[in-house]
Amino acid sequence: MSEASHTAMGTVQPAAPGLRGVAADWSSDQRAFKNVSWGKAMMWIFLVSDTFVFGCFLVAYMTARMSTAVPWPNASEVFALHIGETNFPLLLIAIMTFVLISSSGTMAMAVNYGYRRNRKMTAILLLATAVLGAAFVGMQVFEWSKLISEGVRPWGNPWGAAQFGSTFFMITGFHGTHVTIGVIFLLIVARKVIRGDYDNGRRGFFTSRQGRWECVEIMGLYWHFVDLVWVFIFAFFYLW
Repeated sequence: MSEASHTAMGTVQPAAPGLRGVAADWSSDQRAFKNVSWGKAMMWIFLVSDTFVFGCFLVAYMTARMSTAVPWPNASEVFALHIGETNFPLLLIAIMTFVLISSSGTMAMAVNYGYRRNRKMTAILLLATAVLGAAFVGMQVFEWSKLISEGVRPWGNPWGAAQFGSTFFMITGFHGTHVTIGVIFLLIVARKVIRGDYDNGRRGFFTSRQGRWECVEIMGLYWHFVDLVWVFIFAFFYLW
């Protein structure tokens, strides 16, 4: 526990000794991270916990792939895009990856303009990021529907090891859910920026907390994490 408490006016008051000091700290909304806001701290804690979840999924995938005696389906053939009479290996996946990585660039610029309090450019770049994220989800839906039409199921597929379908749907579905949620929150934050909520401190509908420009940066943390996870999924699932 801290040896001093910060009041609402910024003055420092000495903490009471013993149990009274502990009770005072708990009841005065003390921050564990003095130089980091609760929003950033909670987002980092969430991202660390989510890293463990995705890590477990990828370890389970590698374990299933290395332990099965049945040949694993060839990613270049399974994920090939058929255009006319020609197969283009991993073409759709390459486009999806390019779109998602590009969205990280627009998100970074949105955060930059957010620091400058430029509402117009921040909103435009947030909406551009949301459009790219929605495009990624749309291509993922197309990929799912293509594989399902070709006979891929969580319990089997026409090309080899039965675990292929279950790991594919689990990992890409979980990641796609993250992207979809991110797109929704990008639209919400963009609306708040356009409306000027972060300039006039308008309170949120659910949390009743005053809006702050820091929300744009927190949104950026989440979005960059989602993009980074996709790089690992791309490397382990599509290139291996």
